[in-house]
Amino acid sequence: MKVRESVFGDPVSVMLTIALDLFTHSIVAFRLTLVSDTSVDIAMLLRDVMLPLPMREGWDGDMEWPYPGVPAALVAQFAGHRVAALPFFAPETVTTDHGSPYKNHHVVEAERTLGCNILAARTLRPTDKFAVERAFSAINSLLLEHLLGFTGADVADRGADPEADAALTMSQMEHLIATWVVKIWQNRILGEYAPAWGPGEDHSPNSLFAAAMQQGGFALQIPRPELYYGLLKAHYVRIHPRRGVKIGGLWYHAVVLDDPRFHVPSTRGGRHEGKWVIRSDRRDRRTVFFQDDMEPDRWHVLRWSGVPPEGEIPAFSDRAAEALLAEARRRGLAPRSDAELLPVLLELLGSAIPVALWPTQMTKRERSRRSRQHAQTEAAAADRAPAAASGRGRDAEVLAWPEQARTVQDRVDADRHRRREAATAGRRPAPPPRLGEVLRRRTLFLLPLDEDEPEAVARSEERR
Repeated sequence: MKVRESVFGDPVSVMLTIALDLFTHSIVAFRLTLVSDTSVDIAMLLRDVMLPLPMREGWDGDMEWPYPGVPAALVAQFAGHRVAALPFFAPETVTTDHGSPYKNHHVVEAERTLGCNILAARTLRPTDKFAVERAFSAINSLLLEHLLGFTGADVADRGADPEADAALTMSQMEHLIATWVVKIWQNRILGEYAPAWGPGEDHSPNSLFAAAMQQGGFALQIPRPELYYGLLKAHYVRIHPRRGVKIGGLWYHAVVLDDPRFHVPSTRGGRHEGKWVIRSDRRDRRTVFFQDDMEPDRWHVLRWSGVPPEGEIPAFSDRAAEALLAEARRRGLAPRSDAELLPVLLELLGSAIPVALWPTQMTKRERSRRSRQHAQTEAAAADRAPAAASGRGRDAEVLAWPEQARTVQDRVDADRHRRREAATAGRRPAPPPRLGEVLRRRTLFLLPLDEDEPEAVARSEERR
């Protein structure tokens, strides 16, 4: 497909990445990117699988949560908004191909954070992920080839000028795909993908998910907003007393780092002994994030030292930061602080050119690079908490999550406590055995108890 990017309106190609449930063939999450998907996009896609999709403007009641057993009002109460008819759950096993973003160490660590088993497909074996290949073919035949700007896999599939025919913007395309997935894909008859236990029956992804809920139940688990930071790339560094931390060649600082307890090595052991953990989003290098061990529920925003105190600067990605450092080395600059690198960055980003002169002063490649950077910045802002994405608290040193997130977590804990008390009413559950109790009973080197010792008698009574 060719769509219009949101900066200059030029026709560009976008990359569609989907997460497909193998049993129900539900498209549980998808992402559109102007560049090829990166490791952070894959990590956030797995996070989207666990989040309920909110209802959007123009969606009718038929597209709301329809699955029996869990009322829509209950799901909306836990999520804080009306939930669309799309499954959400914690993925157990993730099967990917051998593309570099999927084998990245960042993605592997994100999957371990989510508790997923990694099952890579065999090389040159498309049958290992046949459902995904068939889903892309169905998306082309059922949706994309009916839209303006469709290019297809062959020149015979496209029109005379698909770039001129492109009319949808990237945001409109994303909304169209979301509407089509919820309203059409989730309710279409699967045909040959019908389950073996229901011969002759008509099943859709929604009906299969409802059957799975009836057979195995449904875990209504909604991750906390802090999961966004836990899935970002981790950097293990030491904190400088005056300059802060150095991530990817740039220095970041905040008032919280002036605490003397951060100027000494941390209590971390192992491979990264004595170092502190900093999280960064490669799509927006203006800030990095730091979690204090004393306050695990709060994440501190560390701003780039080159950002002027009176305002913000245009967002720049990891690639722009590498170009900035390379340009500084080429010019022979030896800056005493990162603030001296700001003019070089603005020159590389083209921010010194008036907006009215951008299409004439910039080449097509430069315009594409700028629009891609803008799309990545919007995606990074959308992945954060609603307070941070809307601009509130952007200049604050600490991100404070909305009270709604705490309320949802409290309701989850209260419901679990109520069900636990109802299950154990009238009888006291037996305590679990101690760790290694089976090995202690079966070992050949265990000495017999001395009945004269009071401690041994007390232990034997506890066992009885």
